[in-house]
Amino acid sequence: MSHTAKAGVLVAILGLILAGCGGPAKPPAGGGTGGVATDFQHLPGWDEDDLAAAMPAVWNTCSVYAGKPAGTRLNYNGIEGPVEDWRPICDAANRQTGRDRTQIRHFFESWFTPVALTGLDRGQYGRFTGYFAPELNGSRVRGGVYQTPLYSTPSSARDRRHSRAEIARGALQGRGYEIVWVDDPIDAFFLEIQGSGKVRLTDGSVIGLKFDGQNGQRYKAVGRVLVDSGVATLDEMSMGYIRNWMLANPDRTQWLMNQNPSYVYFREKTAEDVIGAHDVPLTAGRSLAVDNDYISLGTPVWLDIEDDPTVPNRTLRRLVLAQDIGGAIRGPIRGDLYWGEGHDAGALASAMNAEGRAYLLVPRATLGLPPAQ
Repeated sequence: MSHTAKAGVLVAILGLILAGCGGPAKPPAGGGTGGVATDFQHLPGWDEDDLAAAMPAVWNTCSVYAGKPAGTRLNYNGIEGPVEDWRPICDAANRQTGRDRTQIRHFFESWFTPVALTGLDRGQYGRFTGYFAPELNGSRVRGGVYQTPLYSTPSSARDRRHSRAEIARGALQGRGYEIVWVDDPIDAFFLEIQGSGKVRLTDGSVIGLKFDGQNGQRYKAVGRVLVDSGVATLDEMSMGYIRNWMLANPDRTQWLMNQNPSYVYFREKTAEDVIGAHDVPLTAGRSLAVDNDYISLGTPVWLDIEDDPTVPNRTLRRLVLAQDIGGAIRGPIRGDLYWGEGHDAGALASAMNAEGRAYLLVPRATLGLPPAQ
């Protein structure tokens, strides 16, 4: 988004080693806390996913790995391996130019081994939410409905450290840091949560905004504030819930925002692509924000999440790639799925808040295994 310091609404870190069918499997080679190796036949829904939809994200990852120095270490939740293990994988990926489902499935099964993601408390489940790239309405000059500024990173260290409440009271006003003024303070707040987006200006042109820094204040999830105050339960909480609460309580909206002293600064960019922390365009429905203290960006991840926001009463099971990070995405089994741009993507992102399991696809070479035949 870039979602680089994006603030999500919840922090839930859960997880346990998941054994393969027929009894516990041995931990994969490489040590660490990665989890338990299984096989693709035991991945729930593996045979049903359209894996070709994940290939653009794989190619983008390969473009980054191609520029990494030899010896760069990649981390799969405690299992480490060199980036060189990806060289033959990316050669094979670049030959996957069609959409033959059998052929693409064979590609993944040949080069990777699934490893159940292990949480810090050794639990089995973690929490997964969604995010998107919003489009706001804005103006280069302040006036009329355009009263909420979006700021670039202040050049002064003292200015950068102001809290959200101080900024709301005008601490940065008139200092020349304003990029644009937008017409909705709630939209501006959620643009910070997403980390990147677009602004349609009064002349019809569109600019992109990308996360460029943060004020150094500790992030506090406003969703957690509402849960702790008894307004909502953890299961009810989502971006949509927070937005609706703000709309219903306009006299308390700024109060709630101020509970999170962290504030995001932006830089202007072209509006074509939404770039994640991996410095590649995000792929809607296939790019995941993770905690890269546990999962290296670029890692394929199989999701098995209880609720699919696109189809009621269905489990979301699909292959995604870790290509972004977020300020509230903490712990190994915690993810934020990118749904794309605009209103429809926002509706899906706002509806997503569910527990689930995840499996890392670790290169077989990292586990000391040859490619499968």
